[in-house]
Amino acid sequence: MPRYAFTVIIDTDAPAEPYIRSLDDADAAWEAARAMIVDLMTASADPRLLSAIMVVTDEADEIVFEFPFSEALNLPAGGTGPVH
Repeated sequence: MPRYAFTVIIDTDAPAEPYIRSLDDADAAWEAARAMIVDLMTASADPRLLSAIMVVTDEADEIVFEFPFSEALNLPAGGTGPVH
């Protein structure tokens, strides 16, 4: 099962270590990223999160996708995942 690293970037800073998860594929990683973003925005009133990005990388440290926090707010649950 592939491993993905989820890193929050605010401006040019990564305020925490990446969160690592083993998931089936990039679509599952996209759904996990969206859920994490929604949880973070629900738990924090930090306005900087509106301009934050979740960068998801694979085991080779290649970027799989970047997910702007602002986009997660505009998608219905089960919205469209990454384009391959």
